Amino acid sequence: MTDRGTPALRQTQDTFTVGPSSMRWQNGKLVIDINEISGPPLISRVRGTITVTPSAITQVELPLTEDGAHVWRPFGPVSDISVDLEAPGWQWKGHGYFDANFGTRSLEEDFAYWTWGRYPAAGGSTCFYDAIRLDGSELGSGFHFDADGTASEIDLPPQLEFKRSLWAVRRETRGDSGFRPRQVMNMLDAPFYSRSMVETQLDGEKTIGVHEALDLTRFRSPFLKPMLAVRVPRRRNWSFD
Repeated sequence: MTDRGTPALRQTQDTFTVGPSSMRWQNGKLVIDINEISGPPLISRVRGTITVTPSAITQVELPLTEDGAHVWRPFGPVSDISVDLEAPGWQWKGHGYFDANFGTRSLEEDFAYWTWGRYPAAGGSTCFYDAIRLDGSELGSGFHFDADGTASEIDLPPQLEFKRSLWAVRRETRGDSGFRPRQVMNMLDAPFYSRSMVETQLDGEKTIGVHEALDLTRFRSPFLKPMLAVRVPRRRNWSFD
């Protein structure tokens, strides 16, 4: 939530610290301690603890380009989450998820657009990754994860468009033919990015999950990139002493 320099970073085998915030593995749980200040337009203290408990850790990796310059790693696609932030109404428990993307090049060097979705389904979770690369090739992948971490590639249901975001970012996800996905809750809206809770239908079962759409053609615009520096606070100096 805050851009910081190298002096603010510390890492061990089980911990990763950035300034006053940190993540650590403890008894099979990922404990995230947050102590930050949010950016405009609403500047406020964000402080508390988030605990993610994966039912299993997978060994799955999905290369997003042929040369492996970008990799998606779903560590804990079926998890429980407990949120305890120091603000009224920000204490809850539910179905969680933990993944990461790795890369040796910036995303805008290789991609024009992508969408991703993770939906609770059939005792586990189902994930879709779709992307259009700059060279015109396309990526379409779908996986189902059981609670024990078993991953299986699934036949892809059709891509279904739904209402654009507030910034008119194009959005689509996968689901049963003829179903119309819909946004249930807006989570983050930017000129090039949308994250939201979305309802779709998979094998006749309606499900609500987290969806994102990323327009990297827009992101490459020299008019948009400076907005990131305004939205995300930057702190140059930090000392652990």
